[in-house]
Amino acid sequence: MRPPALIPRKRPLFLNLAQIAMPVGAVTSICHRLSGMLLAAGVPAALYLLGRSLDGEAGFAQVAGVLRQPWAKAWLVALAWALAHHALAGVRHLLTDINAGSTLGAARRSAWGVNLAALAVALLALGAVR
Repeated sequence: MRPPALIPRKRPLFLNLAQIAMPVGAVTSICHRLSGMLLAAGVPAALYLLGRSLDGEAGFAQVAGVLRQPWAKAWLVALAWALAHHALAGVRHLLTDINAGSTLGAARRSAWGVNLAALAVALLALGAVR
């Protein structure tokens, strides 16, 4: 018997992620995790900016100046998407936990609904920050 280190493995040498067809439920689940991380990082910063804007005229002017920057507008749109996606996907997961909409067809439709609704919220936020 050969030692385990010398046993050849049948693993792919190159994994092209662009060629993997992931189901919509998997994309929704991955985006749910990403949106949670974005919210964990973004909400404290947004709360700091809110508090700073409420300090007085100088703080408000400073925050208004920051929020006029293109990167800040993109951050706000991303935060709006993250909030919408995380909330909708969370409700979707809670419903599937009680077997509501957990058949394959219903799960696919609800995953598409979550993704499209979150995208719609992001587009509305994009229009609002211009």
